[in-house]
Amino acid sequence: MRKIKIVRLPLVLLLLIGSFAAFAQQGKENNQKDFGEFLDRKGNSYRTASGKPGEAYWQNAADYQIEVSLNDSTHILSGKVSITYTNNSPETLDFIWLQLEQNRFTPDSRGTLTTPIQGNRYNGDVDGGFEITNVTARVGAKGANSSKYLIEDTRMQIWFAEPIPAKGGKATVSMNFAFKVPQKGMDRMGRLKVKDGWIYAIAQWYPKVAVFDEIEGWNVEPYLGAGEFYLEYGNFDYKVTVPYNHIVVGSGKLMNPNEVLSKELQNRLVKASSSDTTVYLITPEEIKNTQLTRPKQDGTVTWHFRIQNSRDIAFATSDSFIWDAAKINLPSGKTILAQSVYPMESNGQDAWSRSTEYSKASIEYYSEKWFEFPYETATNVAAEIGGMEYPGLNFCHYNSKGASLWGVTDHEFGHNWFPMIVGSNERRYAWMDEGFNTFINYYSSNAFNNGEYPSSLIQTRRYNNYFTNEGREGIDNYPDVTDTRNLSMVAYMKPAIGLIMLREYILGEKRFDNAFKSYIKTWAYKHPQPNDFFNHMENVAGENLSWFWKGWFYGNGNIDLGITSVQPYGGNYLVNLENKGDFPMPVLLEIVYDDETKERVKLPVEIWQRGDTWSYLLKTSKKMKSVEIDPDKVTTDINLGNDLWPVELYK
Repeated sequence: MRKIKIVRLPLVLLLLIGSFAAFAQQGKENNQKDFGEFLDRKGNSYRTASGKPGEAYWQNAADYQIEVSLNDSTHILSGKVSITYTNNSPETLDFIWLQLEQNRFTPDSRGTLTTPIQGNRYNGDVDGGFEITNVTARVGAKGANSSKYLIEDTRMQIWFAEPIPAKGGKATVSMNFAFKVPQKGMDRMGRLKVKDGWIYAIAQWYPKVAVFDEIEGWNVEPYLGAGEFYLEYGNFDYKVTVPYNHIVVGSGKLMNPNEVLSKELQNRLVKASSSDTTVYLITPEEIKNTQLTRPKQDGTVTWHFRIQNSRDIAFATSDSFIWDAAKINLPSGKTILAQSVYPMESNGQDAWSRSTEYSKASIEYYSEKWFEFPYETATNVAAEIGGMEYPGLNFCHYNSKGASLWGVTDHEFGHNWFPMIVGSNERRYAWMDEGFNTFINYYSSNAFNNGEYPSSLIQTRRYNNYFTNEGREGIDNYPDVTDTRNLSMVAYMKPAIGLIMLREYILGEKRFDNAFKSYIKTWAYKHPQPNDFFNHMENVAGENLSWFWKGWFYGNGNIDLGITSVQPYGGNYLVNLENKGDFPMPVLLEIVYDDETKERVKLPVEIWQRGDTWSYLLKTSKKMKSVEIDPDKVTTDINLGNDLWPVELYK
């Protein structure tokens, strides 16, 4: 029998071993999975880990020259487009893809065939679509012409006789096009019959180049309905020929006012350009007085516009417009023009007569708060469209009044920052467009005219019926996939509420604003992806927010922080907390003492790293009366019943 030597261990070491064994038996879990990375957000030469474009970042460009004419008897818009395409990518391109969005308005389009029988907001006419002729494509100034192309639904592929060279190669594509302007244009464009004539709201009206990027290659999702647009930046020079008695407003600057406006109208325009209050260009009484307002009294007239560094253009034309304007003051000292056009049906101080006032205030606020507005005009157009945005031009419903008109005007102008200046992919990430814009609208509305139309968005718990509904969907859903009944929450409200919580509850105003303004400036006129936003906000704000991005933007769970008990502890108090929600959040406590004084304590999110309970030692010589979580009710905590101690105070 082998003799075993007994080794006597010190008592302290025995205790440590015993403690370790007990811990190992319990197998205690932590919550580190909530705090870890949930996406591959590592940087590379194209997009850095700090959320900036990398040294190898590139994006292609498209410049447009367009000439069109409107036949107001047949409602047909016809013309020609010439596109100069610059391939800045590191690879040669044998072809390019274009978007033909008017092809949505045909009976067999994918958008028509995927519209529910009961219909939705994106119903549209089906007697339209593009007629495309005389297609030519050429690489460089002396390349061979090619006319090879194919059209598939709302996409058009054009081939070249030779590849477009990488890193700066240029190609030219031209074609003629025509389409019947739909009366119902999916609540984005169309035409409206009013007492004095027709209003044409023209958008998605020319063949436009799809984005080619290092993430997806060609972004060729079809135009179905809810998914909006993803477009390259470039310069636009366009001419619109209309009957002599029409007024045209469009994205960018009117280049030939002396050819299309009477001397009297030119003088009024100069006056409006230096006035902080609204000036009539065409009064309600002058709608049909072409002798006063137009230089010609028969035939047609051509209106010429230009806009630079834009991703799209739109215009409106009618013989039935009231027209007014005022000066916009920008932070740099530059002044530009706010203007509105609307029919007699929209006239009135409780309605569209205040549109230019609203437009001016909206543009001035966002320019001062976030980033200066870059275009020469900001135009609001009354049409039969709930609200739709284009660079420097909106379509808003002609029946809107008061708070409704302010809200839609401010929202659509807010889109000039997201996604017109910051060029995100609306077809995939509606929350980077609608959500960010809804967020900035909250502050603009509260600032307008001393709070004339205050926003209730910060009352986040009024949305808890949605957050607790089993049919809710996540922010990361693509818009065309999302149930249209949920789209307003998924694309607009939930991401906006998330940013409000981030600013007002998690980071604070200074850190958030520094980061958000830096994000806008960094990605102005570029194409950020979700990771670029996440990385940039973290790096500038100095905070790892993986737990928040994962829980709120890429999760479908809820917040539920609670107080389980408060107990005396050595002359002080222990406030015992629990996290019953699906992801962690910091805990803001407000303590009220018997003498009615108050104290606030913010516990960091890291208290939940080791588990779902935490005890906070409140050191005080005073007698506690009550303690409450999130006293301002900024978070969407779904359970009010455990926010306050003692619970009797709820009664």
